[in-house]
Amino acid sequence: MTIYKWVLGDEFHRLHPALQRRYELLDGSRFEGQGVMRTIEGGPKWLLPLFTLGTRWKLLFPERGEHIPFTIRNTRRTGDDGQEEIYWERIFHFEKNKRYFHAVMSLDKKRNIIKDYLGEPPIVYSDLSFSVLRDGGLHITSEKQRLILGKIKIPIPRPFQGAASVTESFNEKHQVFKVKVVVENPLIGTLFSYEGEFTRVDIPQRWLL
Repeated sequence: MTIYKWVLGDEFHRLHPALQRRYELLDGSRFEGQGVMRTIEGGPKWLLPLFTLGTRWKLLFPERGEHIPFTIRNTRRTGDDGQEEIYWERIFHFEKNKRYFHAVMSLDKKRNIIKDYLGEPPIVYSDLSFSVLRDGGLHITSEKQRLILGKIKIPIPRPFQGAASVTESFNEKHQVFKVKVVVENPLIGTLFSYEGEFTRVDIPQRWLL
């Protein structure tokens, strides 16, 4: 049972079957998809230096645009603490640069939330809540956040947080996964967003270890 099936409980079975297979990783330890982000947008220009700095941790990036090729990989693995974790690799293929938005997710069973460590190495921590939409889509929202400085975790006051909202669904007609991500700040508004679609890529058997 993956961490997502655990945190959703019986609600997991209300997900669209394609999303159930994607988040349970039934076919092995890894999911891979390729597609296009129709739009990638950001906040005010004065934040661009911060987004440029974020490339150091494979978390943020300053580029924006339309119709950007996209690759996503989710790898189910065992962490250093012996617990299951999911390694997220989101790669945006701009004309001149390849940019990343990486994270590692694990489960907090006591609080029934997903722990999200953003960046590589992680620089931001966030609690994540998962829920199932009426159409069988998945909605993810961020809650408490902390800045990670080595072994120190510093709570981020809400006015300075980047609250994330992620919606993922499956389009039967076109047989594609659709995703929309919006990161907002209470004071500034939208900091970062992207929206697009992707399809599953068959993984050679050697990956299924």
